[in-house]
Order: sequence, then structure tokens, then C-alpha cells
Amino acid sequence: MISAGGVLGACSRHALGLAWPHRPDQFPWATLLINVSGCLLIGVLMVLISEVWSAHRLLRPFLGVGILGGYTTFSTYTTDVQQLVAAGAARTALLYLAGTLIAALAAVYLGITITRALAGVSARRKEK
Repeated sequence: MISAGGVLGACSRHALGLAWPHRPDQFPWATLLINVSGCLLIGVLMVLISEVWSAHRLLRPFLGVGILGGYTTFSTYTTDVQQLVAAGAARTALLYLAGTLIAALAAVYLGITITRALAGVSARRKEK
């Protein structure tokens, strides 16, 4: 399940990278978008499968570790930082390094918070 999900996630990431390429001295917007959106989805998924749904035991490995693990790319993130520094764009590298970390953590928190709020609203509606 993990490898099947990983193929789907990695193919999605690769397609976004091809659609939005960058030179080594340019800000890697595609990688930032991939990692932040993946972290948002991980926050959503973890609430859904641990607090809302009675999920099948293979759902978390398939979606979380497989698809979202294959989709997010923190190894590319570190490579992008190295390339920016090597290209003489140290300030951009530092901005990208810190910005990705802050945005990714905020995205997980936002995904968790919004999903909990929406799930709470749905649960109250069902009770009425």
C-alpha cells in the first residue's frame, strides 16, 4: 500500500515540478507549493483518520506515508537550498530554508484546525 501510494504521490510531485521549473539561482516555488500543500493535507488526513472516521488499517499507510510521503519532497528542498547557495543566492536560500519550515508547520496546524472545526460542525448537524 505504501509503495502504490508513493508512486501516485511522486508522479504528482514530478508533474508539478515539470510544470513549474526553475533555474538553480531562482526561488523554487514548485517545491515550496508541494511541501506546504502536502503538509496541509497531512494535517487534514490525520484528523480525519484518527478523530473522525473509523478508517481501515491500510488507509493511513496508503494516503499518509505513501501518497503524501511521495508527494512531499524535503530532500529536494535541501538540494534547492544547496543549489541556491552555490549559485550565489545565499539570502534567497536562507529565506527559502526558513520560509518553508515555517509555512509547512503552519500548514499542518491549519489543516488540523480547519478539519476539526468542520468535523465538529458536521457532528453537531447530525445530532439535530
